[in-house]
Amino acid sequence: MIGKKHIYEFLVKEQHLDSFGHVNNAVYLTLFEEARWDLVTQNGYGLEETAKRKLGPVILEVTLKFRRELRLRERILVETHLAAYSRKIGSIHQEMKNEKGETCAIADFKFGLFNMVTRRLVHPTPEWLKGVGAT
Repeated sequence: MIGKKHIYEFLVKEQHLDSFGHVNNAVYLTLFEEARWDLVTQNGYGLEETAKRKLGPVILEVTLKFRRELRLRERILVETHLAAYSRKIGSIHQEMKNEKGETCAIADFKFGLFNMVTRRLVHPTPEWLKGVGAT
């Protein structure tokens, strides 16, 4: 199963930078997370729905590759799409690109739907699949 591409845009700000004047490595994960929450929220499964259903996303694994620096006041696009979902485990692919369209970072996340009451992974619900952009 492959999801449609979701685009999230942001501007690199001062709080994103490290002492070298480029985006701190840990901030990339935060920005990728913002893009994923934007995806699920736009698709009707945001934080309010997560709290109501007591079912929400949990990250199981991440592979992150840095390709180019991100600098202050650059406009960045994060492209996100569901790459696969098999049984209880899904895979989301994200690419962070600068204004020139150059790939600055690539991230692949393995994730699942977490039941906050039983503290276990569960099979994805139809609402959750819609939330992560399954087509």
